[in-house]
Amino acid sequence: MAETYVSGVAGRYATALFELAREAGAIDAVKADLDRFSALIAESDDLKRLVRSPVFSSEEQEHAVSAVLDRAGIGGLAGNFFKTVAANRRLFAVEAIIRDFDALVAAEKGEIVAEVTVAQPLSDAHAATLKGALDQMTGKSVQLAVAVDPSLLGGLKVKIGSRLVDASLKTKLNSIRTAMKEVR
Repeated sequence: MAETYVSGVAGRYATALFELAREAGAIDAVKADLDRFSALIAESDDLKRLVRSPVFSSEEQEHAVSAVLDRAGIGGLAGNFFKTVAANRRLFAVEAIIRDFDALVAAEKGEIVAEVTVAQPLSDAHAATLKGALDQMTGKSVQLAVAVDPSLLGGLKVKIGSRLVDASLKTKLNSIRTAMKEVR
C-alpha cells in the first residue's frame, strides 16, 4: 500500500475500519456503504444535526443511527462500525472518517484524491476536464472529492496532499483589496 497518512480521531477510526475491511475482503462493499451514508448526511438536515450536535446522548445517537442504517439497508461491517462510532460519542467525526477511509482506499488502488471546492456544482463535462488535467499533471489516476462553497463566488480550490491551488474569485478579490490598501 502507498504511504498515506491519516491522523487524529478520524484517522484512527478510518485506519481501523480499513484494516478490518481489507482482512474481510470487503473494501469496496464498505466504501459503497460509507458513500451511501455520506449521501444521506448531505441530503438530511436532521441527520446532519444528529451527527454534528453534542447535545444528543450516545444512546440517542445509537438509536437514531440504527434506524437510519436499517432504513438505508446498510449493515455488516459498515453498519457495525457506525453503531460503534455512535456508542463511543465520535459521530461528530464521521464525515472526516469517511474522507480518510476514501484516501486509504485510493492509496491502496494507486489513486490520488483531489479535494476540489467550487462555487457552484460542476457539470459532468467540467469534472471530466478537471480530472483529465489533474491525471496528466500528477501522472496518476485522480479521484475528485467535490464540495460546493458559494462564498468562493467563482473559480475553484484544488488540494492534493499538502499542495493547494486557490484560483477562487474570493481570494483574487481579497488580494486586490489588500493591494489597494497598500497603495493608500
